[in-house]
Amino acid sequence: MLVLHYTGMKTAREAIDRLRDPEAKVSSHYVIDENGEIYSLVDEDKRAWHAGVSSWKGKTDINSRSVGIEIVNPGHEFGYRPFPEKQILSVIHLSKEIIKRNFILSENIVGHSDIAPNRKTDPGELFPWKKLAENGIGLWTDDFSAPEKSVREMLETIGYDTTDEQAALTAFQRRFYPEAILNHAPDTVRRLAAVYKLY
Repeated sequence: MLVLHYTGMKTAREAIDRLRDPEAKVSSHYVIDENGEIYSLVDEDKRAWHAGVSSWKGKTDINSRSVGIEIVNPGHEFGYRPFPEKQILSVIHLSKEIIKRNFILSENIVGHSDIAPNRKTDPGELFPWKKLAENGIGLWTDDFSAPEKSVREMLETIGYDTTDEQAALTAFQRRFYPEAILNHAPDTVRRLAAVYKLY
């Protein structure tokens, strides 16, 4: 799997220092600064501690089955903002390399909020998932289909843990329908049905 995060800290330096501090018990394979600079912190064949308690498609222990990228952004707590173009170009470039090296399926390219919907909101509704999909990274659709299954069934087929169904649906919106978070757009269930068909 490939898991994308935002750092959620005030500066890149603070984030990198924390990710390199053994006492923090948190790490990631890569950090991408706002200027596009890429820092490699953990070899891809080693386990990094970036996912925490999480699950995807019924599998837990995501740290053992994923590569994690932390993308510098202050996050919702410290002034969440759009991701700069240079930074996203680096995310695309690095992600393509990781996907190729590790044979990662599009359906297993996720955000932290996808795998931990009741705990995490990153990389958030401003992250350009559609642009990544246009560059061969992950899945996206602009189709609005009529629902064929229940919300729970569709979320579970995509990969979400639906123990907290509302949290899972909100995580889905952050990833595949940010307009619903930003502008309270309707028709989440139709967008869910369209994404369900991709999986």
